[in-house]
Amino acid sequence: MSIISIGVNHKTAPVEIRERLSFSDNSLQESYFRLLDNPAILGCVILSTCNRTEIYAHVADIEKGIETIRCFLQQKSGVDYTLIKKYTYAYRKNKASQHLFRVAAGLDSMLLGETQILGQVRTAYQLAHKYAATDKVINTLFNKAISAGKRVRTETGIDHHAVSISYAAVELARQVFSDLTGRSVLVIGAGKMSELTAKHLVANGVSGVIVSNRSYDRAECLARQFGGRAVKFDELYCHLHSADIVISCTAASHYVVHAAQVQEVLNKNPDKKIMMIDIAVPRDIEPDVRDLPGVTLYDIDALQNVVDNNLMERKRAAILAEAIIDQEVDEFAKWQGMQFVIPTVAALKQRGEEIKQKELIRAYNRLGDLSERERKVIGSLANSIVNQLLHTPITQLKTYALTDQGPLYTETINKLFRLEEMMQDANDSGRMEMPAKASSRR
Repeated sequence: MSIISIGVNHKTAPVEIRERLSFSDNSLQESYFRLLDNPAILGCVILSTCNRTEIYAHVADIEKGIETIRCFLQQKSGVDYTLIKKYTYAYRKNKASQHLFRVAAGLDSMLLGETQILGQVRTAYQLAHKYAATDKVINTLFNKAISAGKRVRTETGIDHHAVSISYAAVELARQVFSDLTGRSVLVIGAGKMSELTAKHLVANGVSGVIVSNRSYDRAECLARQFGGRAVKFDELYCHLHSADIVISCTAASHYVVHAAQVQEVLNKNPDKKIMMIDIAVPRDIEPDVRDLPGVTLYDIDALQNVVDNNLMERKRAAILAEAIIDQEVDEFAKWQGMQFVIPTVAALKQRGEEIKQKELIRAYNRLGDLSERERKVIGSLANSIVNQLLHTPITQLKTYALTDQGPLYTETINKLFRLEEMMQDANDSGRMEMPAKASSRR
């Protein structure tokens, strides 16, 4: 019994394949029913985001499990099976758990170290659990993956360095103002980049938003998103004095903010401090503006430098993160290995106990009237013989459980001592914990 992961992501499959293999929330319950109706699947979780679709499963047989999931994906999506095989990757055993841990930590994301994926992994697991699609092994796998993702972020700070232009602007704004709470921003242009930058600034404490755009309707629409107000494009200088931060990103082929007009505003407010962020190419803000007292101007190159430097920091943090992931994967592998040994060890001890009790009864009957002390000595002798006889095989079995040969040695012990029937009886009666298939179907 092993963990496998079958899937596609932004690195392995084009968007037209990824979108056909994706899962909507409405399709999940039926998908889990269909997967778990196959005896090869003991438990599973479907992770479906804009950049990846992956199915993690605890399977009785690795190759049958992979084949089952690929056939399921083909039937669900209608994508030709040859394309399913071409674009899907398959991870087995420790590679599968390692992949999930890296995904949860943001190490496999398009944006290195991004934080959203951890929440997506958690939500995917919670839904699978809700639909009774998980078993003990899958539960432990995902809980450890979520824990590993948190640990990576806490110990490496991999998500503390802005690696998008829009968020880099926030980082620079903090350097200028320290605290953005209560600050105001004038947004010139109503495009996507202006919107993203304003969104990040508002999320970090900026409270006043003024939007100016050549199309007043678009300015109103963007201002409405942030509870701000729109102003006409030819009146933007009238409102410059109200802004602490200016974001400009228009499609103009010439400067839309000039040093002379900014100087006039500053003459009326000598103590005014303004940070200007020019994201446009060609530039919107005349470069001479940066020479004005109280003005800090950043252009797209300055923002890109911040992004590049922060990306290097994330790559350094990723090296530490990989070491953490290796530790977490090793711990999970040890736990998983022991799960298959525990029933065998329990059954072996039970077999020894049954033999001991049977022979003690026979010995006591043959010896006749014995004192309590004599019975204790004989019982102690029998205990010692059984314990010493079983100590080495049990110790060795636990050691081999942590290797690829663990299942082979476990099966050998089961056959040598005829433990299968005993374990099945114990499992049926709930007296012995076995890796069990997810219950509850329709």
